[in-house]
Amino acid sequence: MTLSPSAPFASLSRIASAMRAAVPQLATFGGVGLIAFVVDVGGYNLLRATVMPDQVIWAKVVSVVAATGVAWLGHRYVTFRSTRRPTVAKELLLFLLANGGGLLIASACLFVSHYVLGFTSALADNIAGNLVGLVLGTLFRYFTYRFLVFRTPQEATS
Repeated sequence: MTLSPSAPFASLSRIASAMRAAVPQLATFGGVGLIAFVVDVGGYNLLRATVMPDQVIWAKVVSVVAATGVAWLGHRYVTFRSTRRPTVAKELLLFLLANGGGLLIASACLFVSHYVLGFTSALADNIAGNLVGLVLGTLFRYFTYRFLVFRTPQEATS
């Protein structure tokens, strides 16, 4: 089998086309994520400053739960509206499991920083949980949403 000289360019063209097609979805994912991020960080800092000053992990859990509700609605009805599952309960369960994984990642970053490394200031907690944990958790969530949660039955069988 011989390859034509243009074969590598055709492959690159298909990859570039797929990347261009993904840009709107990635932008919407980022927009919904930004709103959920504000709910998460704002809720975390509000809880930490008021009713949970010594409960850094539980404050994070509560803020992530609230942000997860916002994110599910945004991703279901905006970001992945064309590929959402017809069975809402199954989609929600998978979404919650994916966000549980993201929460574990963010909480682990916060735990290591706060309790293992001893960085206990509000700034250090925000960097660990809301920056490092957010970046790692977001990567995990995007790929989980795209290839598991918001996957139509047709995509699952192909």
